[in-house]
Amino acid sequence: MKALKDISSVYFLGIGGSGMSALARYFNNNGVKVSGYDKTPTVLTDQLQAEGITIHFEDNIELIDKNAGLIVYTPAIPADHTGYNYLKDNNYTLLKRSDVLGMITKDTFNICVAGTHGKTTTSAMIAHILRDSGFGCNAFLGGIATNYGTNFWSSDKNISVAEADEYDRSFLKLFPDIAVITAMDADHLDIYGTAEKLEDAFIEFSGQVKPNGLLISKQGLHRSNEFKVPDHITYSLHDMNAGAYATDIKNKIR
Repeated sequence: MKALKDISSVYFLGIGGSGMSALARYFNNNGVKVSGYDKTPTVLTDQLQAEGITIHFEDNIELIDKNAGLIVYTPAIPADHTGYNYLKDNNYTLLKRSDVLGMITKDTFNICVAGTHGKTTTSAMIAHILRDSGFGCNAFLGGIATNYGTNFWSSDKNISVAEADEYDRSFLKLFPDIAVITAMDADHLDIYGTAEKLEDAFIEFSGQVKPNGLLISKQGLHRSNEFKVPDHITYSLHDMNAGAYATDIKNKIR
């Protein structure tokens, strides 16, 4: 396939998803023609349409952009979806969201936040700190940041904050400079089968950290001694055994 910078149109199957819509906004922000399909209209799809993105809600191949140089799809698209099968059978370039996010962030300094819960909040907080401080970052969030009303923003800084989704092992397509793991509770057992295999994937994710990178994980995570990165610190709100913890907490009203 062409390099991402050479693609002039992208079509999304499942464009209304939180992670998918962030990528749609990325391409739209970069002057690429963006269109897509989703099952039902939502507030988020309304926002995307208001930003100039064409969306249809009928599984009809006549509504697909036949000139799209790249098809981005979510694993949630059913195997019998007419549009999905048309694109697959006609040799379009189909990539999962995680593959495209990995390609976009290939050459950036990446802060990737993983966890079975807490990753959206944590990634939004990190991205907010970098943006509100004036330093700047590119953000690919798994939810809408209340402060900004969006799940994506861009910056001239070569830094990306990305939510690293464990579903379908998507986070194994990312290579963090700084990785954060907030939780490893049993989840997505339809994908992993057992809690142990889910934990195995998080351990593998820790091994994705680039040389000289850093892993930050919540204090007390099961099997954290198996993480595969030499530079590793833990955090906690109150546990003083953690590498970072809070003391003398005060509410400040301004």
